Formats: sequence, structure tokens, C-alpha cells
Amino acid sequence: MHLSLRFIKSEWFRLFAGGALLFFAAEQALKFTGNPNLVPTVLLLGAFVVPVAFVAFFYGQERAVDKLLHVEAPLSIAAACFLVGGVIGVMTAGFVEYATLTKLTISSLFVVALIEESAKLIFPIAIYIRARYRSEADGLLFGVASGMGFAALETMGYGLVALIESQGNVGVLEEILLIRGLLSPVGHAAWTGLICATLWRQRERTGKSFNPSVIWIFILAVVLHALWDIAGFSQQAFISYPGYVIIGGISLILLIRKLREARRSIV
Repeated sequence: MHLSLRFIKSEWFRLFAGGALLFFAAEQALKFTGNPNLVPTVLLLGAFVVPVAFVAFFYGQERAVDKLLHVEAPLSIAAACFLVGGVIGVMTAGFVEYATLTKLTISSLFVVALIEESAKLIFPIAIYIRARYRSEADGLLFGVASGMGFAALETMGYGLVALIESQGNVGVLEEILLIRGLLSPVGHAAWTGLICATLWRQRERTGKSFNPSVIWIFILAVVLHALWDIAGFSQQAFISYPGYVIIGGISLILLIRKLREARRSIV
């Protein structure tokens, strides 16, 4: 009972619950009135509720760890990773992969995954170079925040395109926002979080910025990302949905392991 009350009172859960209620209210208002002025509100809430709540959860975890280290990363840095990192990542990836997306093949999806995983690291690495926030928990937070910012902006784009192509079908928009929003923690956030946590951890342990561990975890993130995209482009539901479950499950398990490592590193 005590644990359930603490769960409900947690900041990230209240953000999620409040945001979900606002999204539901905005979506119902759009359906009832058909007022196109409500579309941006629905898009914004639908794309950002889960990512913001997920980053808030990891910010709480990072604070618990860094208070013991007496170097707590401020909320402004996490917010910058989410917004600036997300914007830089989306713009960079969109510009670089433009030619690749004209012909979607299995090999091109691996190229897209490589581009996007690299783009999402631009802002977190800028923070890494400053070397002020050095714990593995910091790296995990910054990676998750940048990945979630990227995912939220990408979801808004997909939602807008789906709405236009369906000629204003709100049901199609809902499906895109709900599926991509709920799956975002086991996608972009997990992959970028894994890379950044490993990067910060290896510097903390060895003093070196890049080593085989960092390279291997980056390759793993790219492969998971590419397999996720391959599952998504499959026209067969019995391939795509099990693919999401398996790849998302692996990504989430690895992310949880990184979170536990960050906690143990200060014990």
C-alpha cells in the first residue's frame, strides 16, 4: 500500500496522468467540434506526454544518485537535452538521411539507424566534453532526454503527415500518437540512453572517452534501431508486433540494467 501511494505521488506519474487527461480532453473536443485549431494541441500533448514523464522519472533517479556525489545536474540541463538535443537530432537526421529515405531497403534502414543514433548524440556529447557532470547517472539522463526529445518531435511529424494523408481522420491521428507515444521509451530513449550511460561510465572507470565498450554498445543500438524499423515496415502484423515486443523488451531490459549499474556505482 505504501509503495503504491509513493508511486501515485511521484512527480513523473503525476505529469503522465495530468498530461494524459489533457490529451483525452483535447482529443474529445477535436472530435466533437471538428475545430482544426485544436489539432496542434492534440499533436503536442499526444507526442510529448509520455516522453516528458519518462524523462522526469530518470531525472528523479539521477537526483537520488548525484545527491550522494554532491554534483547534481540541474533540471535546465535535462530540459536542454530534451528540447535542443531533440531539435538538433531531428534536423540533422532529416537533412543527412533525405536521400536515403527515397529508396527504402533493408540496407538503407541500417543507414538511417546509424544516422539517427549519431544525430541524437550531438548535444549530449557537447555536455560530455564540458566534463562537469561525470556520473553514469548523468549520462543516462542526458541520453534518455535527447532520445525522448527526438522521439516526441518525430511523432509530431508522423502524426501531422498521417492527418493530412487521411484527409483529417482523427482516428488515424490517435493511433499514430498512442502507438508511437507508448513505445517511445523502449525505442529512441533506450538506445541513446544506453550509449550515453556507457560513454560516461567508461570515462569514470578508465579515464578514456572511447573504447571498445562504447563502440560495441553504439553498434548494438544501431542494430536494435534498424531491426525496429524493419519490423515497422513489414506489412505482416504477425511479424511487426512480435518484433516490437522482442526488440523493445531487449532495449528496456538493457536500459534498466544501466540504471541499476548507475545506482551501484556509488555504493
